[in-house]
Order: sequence, then structure tokens, then C-alpha cells
Amino acid sequence: MKKLILVALMAMGVSAVSFAQGPVKSPEEQVAALKTQLTLNDDQAAKVTVIYQARAKTLDSIRMNTTGDNPQAVFKKLIPVYTAANDKVKALLTPEQAPIFQKQVDAQNERFKQIQQAQN
Repeated sequence: MKKLILVALMAMGVSAVSFAQGPVKSPEEQVAALKTQLTLNDDQAAKVTVIYQARAKTLDSIRMNTTGDNPQAVFKKLIPVYTAANDKVKALLTPEQAPIFQKQVDAQNERFKQIQQAQN
């Protein structure tokens, strides 16, 4: 029973972290939001879309292949995927866009910490 509750909490936590607010958003929806927030040009948006699609595919693969694992272990596998994707996006941004994106990344990292603390 305890494992079931932990798995349910993990699923909720991952959803909350992955999608910040509201329902699950596709990579394209996430890029559309970034395009508005960061004023991405079309080339940047196209590259970020590819990064987010790859991230989503990797996250789905991890979730599908780790259903019976400890929720903390699964969570630890997810964090590097987000970090790598964020680093790739940062490399595409202008000096004006980077601080805005970094604030979003910092907020995401804070949510990661809260979820990890809740699992302990």
C-alpha cells in the first residue's frame, strides 16, 4: 500500500514538474508558450521544438520502463533529461532571452526540490 501511494505521488509530482500548470502540454504547446514569453524567432522555435520532442520521447521511455522502480529512483532519472534539454535551449537563446528562461529553469528546479522533499 505504501508503495502504491508513493508511485501515485511520484506520478502527480512528475506531472506537476513537467507541466507546471494546467493539463499536460505537448512539446509544441510548450514551445508556443516559450515563443511568447521569450519572443523566440521562427528558427529558434523550430530548434526548441526538436529539443522538446526528444525530451518528451526520452521521458516517456523512462516512465514506461521504470513502472515498478522506487519513485525516487525514477525521479533521479528524469532530472538529467530536463537539465540536458534546458542546457540545449539556453545555447540557442540571445543574451536578452537567457535571463528570462533562467528564471523559469530556477522555478522548475525549486519544484524538483519540493517534490524530492515530499518523497522523503
